[in-house]
Amino acid sequence: MSLLIVGMDVTIVNVALPSIRRDLGASVSELQWTTAAYTVVLGSLLMLGGSMADRLGRARVFKFGLALFTAASLACSLAPGVGWLIAFRVLQGAAGAMLNPVAMSIIRNTFEDPRERAQAIGIWGAVVGISMALGPILGGLLVGLSWRAVFLVNIPIGLAAIALTARFVPESRAPRPRRPDPVGQILVILTLASLTSAIIEGPRLGWDSPWILALAITAGVSLVLLVRYELRRVDPLIEPRFFASRPFSAAAIIAVAAFAAFGGFLFLNTLYLQEVRDLSPLSAGLCTLPLAAMTVVVSPIAGRVVGTRGVRGPLVVGGLAVSVGSLMLVSLSAGTSLAWLLAAYSVFGLGFGAVNPPITNAAVSGMPASQAGVAAAVATTSRQIGLTLGVAVVGAVATAQVGGSLHDQLATASHTAWWLIAALGAGIAVLGLAASTGAARASAERTAARLQEAPQAA
Repeated sequence: MSLLIVGMDVTIVNVALPSIRRDLGASVSELQWTTAAYTVVLGSLLMLGGSMADRLGRARVFKFGLALFTAASLACSLAPGVGWLIAFRVLQGAAGAMLNPVAMSIIRNTFEDPRERAQAIGIWGAVVGISMALGPILGGLLVGLSWRAVFLVNIPIGLAAIALTARFVPESRAPRPRRPDPVGQILVILTLASLTSAIIEGPRLGWDSPWILALAITAGVSLVLLVRYELRRVDPLIEPRFFASRPFSAAAIIAVAAFAAFGGFLFLNTLYLQEVRDLSPLSAGLCTLPLAAMTVVVSPIAGRVVGTRGVRGPLVVGGLAVSVGSLMLVSLSAGTSLAWLLAAYSVFGLGFGAVNPPITNAAVSGMPASQAGVAAAVATTSRQIGLTLGVAVVGAVATAQVGGSLHDQLATASHTAWWLIAALGAGIAVLGLAASTGAARASAERTAARLQEAPQAA
């Protein structure tokens, strides 16, 4: 249930964006921030959430995260202005960061058999993808009442999850919790926040604006400092040695690319269906039903394939389907037939459903049990970074040529953005091949051996 509300909240808000724009007088950049504020904070704090759970107790942190998420959802539903809404979305993201890492730690330490673990992780990844795909449909139903209802729905789910956690999840801690890394955490937040700010605000302020240049420089300097600092730490926030594993590196990049494509796809289609085609929120949500249906059907199948045959097939097929689904929309216009749209959404949903489950399995492939939770958290962080960048970059590309109303110009202005999303899909297919070679598996085994030796050497 925690995965359901955290994943669903990433996308359920998309359908409500036009209603929020009209009710609160929000600009396009403020709509991007309504989505990005949640994913930036969630992605930035996932590693901290996992280490806190290891140190203070996984069930304790999990229940606190659920309580905070529920309270933040209530606050979002009562927000009097878009600034307050964005601030409460930040609080939601901080709470969500306490949930996903704990869920993965439980899975990784419960299933010892590699095949069963791969299938369980595949199901975990499938739930994440399914929750995100179902968000627009549920959002469409709820926005018919009010955009505030998309946040109120989290309250009964959160309360039920708290009760179930107290009843069924035993307390546990890591035998050797990782040391806190406040400097690394600050640098991660600074890097992601400044980069996202530059991308979202660039079209409005101008790419040569002193503020945008300053944000870009801050992001670059923070990233360099982060890498240098983490390489010198015994217990880094982000373990640089993980990236010596080719499957892990590929999984991290694939996660960013896949969720950037997904985030950009939903953001563009939400605005297109409601602003250009003048559909109601419910009708717009129902139009994404083929995407959700294909994700629901394909994700569990991909999870089983990963457990029996490995990650190559789902990643390659999924990446190509993401690319084809996006290419079907590169000539999008106000008069594009609904049948063509639904076909494109179906193909894209097939691709996303196939790609998501293998990501975490590729990331933890060969990792020792003591490090797999951290590796999975990095993969999840990469997902959130991808969503953030997808909304920011695709939104900026699509709206850069909109000088007037979204209704008149968005469809034509979005053509370049669809080419960009198609390129991301092609990149996923190529990386899927690279992540599943014999040399890639050997690099994962070498990395795991070095990670197992490191504590003894210390």
